Amino acid sequence: MSLPKFTFVLGGAASGKSSFAEALCFQSTKTRVYIATAQSFDDEMRAKISAHQDQRGADWLTLEAPTDVTSALKSRTVGEIVLLDCATLWLSNILLAEQDTSVACDGLLEAIAACPAQIIIVSNEVGHGIVPDNALARQFRNAQGRLNQSLAAQAGLVVHVIAGLPQILKGDKDMLT
Repeated sequence: MSLPKFTFVLGGAASGKSSFAEALCFQSTKTRVYIATAQSFDDEMRAKISAHQDQRGADWLTLEAPTDVTSALKSRTVGEIVLLDCATLWLSNILLAEQDTSVACDGLLEAIAACPAQIIIVSNEVGHGIVPDNALARQFRNAQGRLNQSLAAQAGLVVHVIAGLPQILKGDKDMLT
């Protein structure tokens, strides 16, 4: 497998994107680092986080970074493969913390470019649904769409996962073999 420095994996909710991204990491001989952006505010989310942890196994370094992903990326090394899961939860955390999403997204893109580790970022494609009925949801959808476009532009490989099936949108299919 010859993944580029930055791979972007996106798809809908429960599409299999996280499992696919984890499988890419398992194919690497590098030290695996998981940057977690989810926060466990209820039992359902705690169960989801626990299931993801069980699926990955114990040999990952896990960094909790609900809003400060840039610092987590700055401390990585060339011998690591980093899975950031996911950009969507990170962006919603930024928005709910009333931080400037444009500044935060610019900082994330700069941190990705400067990070010496190999990076895989998972994100949700949120633009396939109807126009949300409230201003906050529309603000989030628009910010997420802009972030996904920027991440895709910067990535060497972009994969859209639908029903567990990876579709290469950008890059060479031989990168996955």
